[in-house]
Amino acid sequence: MKVARISTLVVGLALLALAEAGAQIRINSPGKVAERQAENRANRKIDQTIDRGFDKVEEGIGNIFKKKDKTAKEEKNDQKGTSAESSEDNTGGGSSEGRASGGTSTGGKAVEPAKPTLKAYSKFDFMPGEKIVAAEDFAQDAVGDFPAKWNTNASAEVVTIDGYDGKWLMIGKTSNASYIPEFINALPENFTLEYDLVYNNWNKEYAYQRRLLTTLHEVQDASQQINRDAAGRGATFAFDGKMGNGSVELVQTNKSGNYTDLRGINDYQPINPDNNGKVFHVALWRQKGRLRVYVDENKVFDFPRAFPTDIQLSAVRFHADISNDEAQVFISNIRLAVGAPDTRSKLITEGKFVTTGITFDVNSATIKPESFAVLKDIAATLTENASVKVKIIGHTDSDGDEASNLALSKKRAEAVKEALNKEFGVGSDRLQTDGKGESEPLTPNTTPEAKANNRRVEFIKL
Repeated sequence: MKVARISTLVVGLALLALAEAGAQIRINSPGKVAERQAENRANRKIDQTIDRGFDKVEEGIGNIFKKKDKTAKEEKNDQKGTSAESSEDNTGGGSSEGRASGGTSTGGKAVEPAKPTLKAYSKFDFMPGEKIVAAEDFAQDAVGDFPAKWNTNASAEVVTIDGYDGKWLMIGKTSNASYIPEFINALPENFTLEYDLVYNNWNKEYAYQRRLLTTLHEVQDASQQINRDAAGRGATFAFDGKMGNGSVELVQTNKSGNYTDLRGINDYQPINPDNNGKVFHVALWRQKGRLRVYVDENKVFDFPRAFPTDIQLSAVRFHADISNDEAQVFISNIRLAVGAPDTRSKLITEGKFVTTGITFDVNSATIKPESFAVLKDIAATLTENASVKVKIIGHTDSDGDEASNLALSKKRAEAVKEALNKEFGVGSDRLQTDGKGESEPLTPNTTPEAKANNRRVEFIKL
């Protein structure tokens, strides 16, 4: 009878462990790195769970499947534990067979995590630069390859993740690894750097490091001291997963790439295991000596003296320290833009304002919430100049079908009109719309930067 109970225990716990190990972020990569990691993780969980089960049997805790009487407090605690466990199950993962949706799960069907709305960004004051000078979405790179325009002292590969747009650079277990976009070689006095970040299998264990650092620094050679997160004067921003909630950190660096005492840390609550699979939008904004850093709608740092007056920033470096086998971090949609848009002057004085700061989901007229500050600035200009009417014109790049791009550009212009009216109270009778599709590019659609600049919204004073 005891053998039968133990056999039942082994089978039951093995099935539970397999269910717990089910992946939600699924990566399409020829290397199948993530698939092997998921299999190893499942096997380890089965072994650990079975061992715990045998321990309980040997200690005389029999009939573990029998329902026991519980107090109201115990029931409540069990419900909370179940909720947290379900959340972790739904957002963990890492298998790579084929393509399937990423994010949270509903009835076995995975769906992308809920996206924030424009209203969530109501205090967001980030203004992206006027002209995009560098862009990276890895479109030109083959899945499974390391990106051609980058350098590293480690390894990583371009992947696609089901349920998420585009391609991503996947960084797995690594130590003191730098990833350098060599096409960025000048960072002027006024610029913005933005990118999207997703992490996977970040758990609550102290033993592991999970850090992605972004460094802006002054170096003669971008690969100088490549095994460190910085090699010269500048600033380093760290996105750090820790036990439970994680943190973000901003540190000034000196000539040797070492940290100075100008250092800040923010226990940023959203970095936690429940947000495995969430897309975080990171933005860094330099204005001469000042550096502001945003994660999603939150301004997490604002250093007025981050950079010395004589600094010549020349390179960007992403640096990773990830010490457990299953953990991964993904980055994409990198965008460097220069110059500060002057909405008021250009629209009212010059009669035309063009912005790439109003962005949309891929092949969609849904406005991304990080566009809030740009829309707010335009609305303020129109509110201050109550007699002014404008025509909103949408433009796309040349990817895709010409007719579809024309229709999309018109829908995007309408979406901007609706946002200005409903979110900011600008009268719809003052706003006309049109779309030009891909027919009026600013520059040929031959590079990621050119395409990003061609995806724009124009406001023409009537």
